[in-house]
Amino acid sequence: MTNIRADASSPFHEPTRRETVAAGGVLPVAAGSSSGAAAVPSIRSTAPEMVSVSLTVNGRTHAVVLDTRTTLLDLLREKLDLTGTKKGCDQGQCGACTVIIDGRRVNSCLTFAVMYDGAQVTTIEGLANNGALHPLQQAFIEHDAFQCGYCTPGQICSAVGLIAEGRAKTADDIRELMSGNLCRCGAYTNIIAAIEEVMRRP
Repeated sequence: MTNIRADASSPFHEPTRRETVAAGGVLPVAAGSSSGAAAVPSIRSTAPEMVSVSLTVNGRTHAVVLDTRTTLLDLLREKLDLTGTKKGCDQGQCGACTVIIDGRRVNSCLTFAVMYDGAQVTTIEGLANNGALHPLQQAFIEHDAFQCGYCTPGQICSAVGLIAEGRAKTADDIRELMSGNLCRCGAYTNIIAAIEEVMRRP
């Protein structure tokens, strides 16, 4: 018996995989479909929920309207143009995005901006005072506590928070409490030396 394939114009013709893809269609994935067509669930797209948020960042109040899913990191970088805060792993594991919120160090990639309506946020750009570097910024320079510099803003902000917490007494304490801030260049020894110097100051 000769196997005769129906012409494309024939009512008995079933489209080939190539024809389906070329036509922009969706290949059936459901098993046992006699018609060759699979039910495709409809997906409704909904507009993101927008809210008004007011934060004081580096002493300046910003009122913004944003998607509730916007992270604090993206707000700082994309809307406020404060790019000193770095996006590293975007999973809270490297600490490059560390900022200070109401005196506490926080990974800004893991927190939504709407959670901090009315909060006081300090980024690396806000640490200097009237052009004078923060003591930790100066100590990082003097101790050569950075190489590529990508992690440095997060390291310094985290160190400011660490000193304010008052829990670190020794170099081992600093290592433990700064363990959430990674330096891919391996400048840890100099970072600890810079923090120790500032901690010793009255």
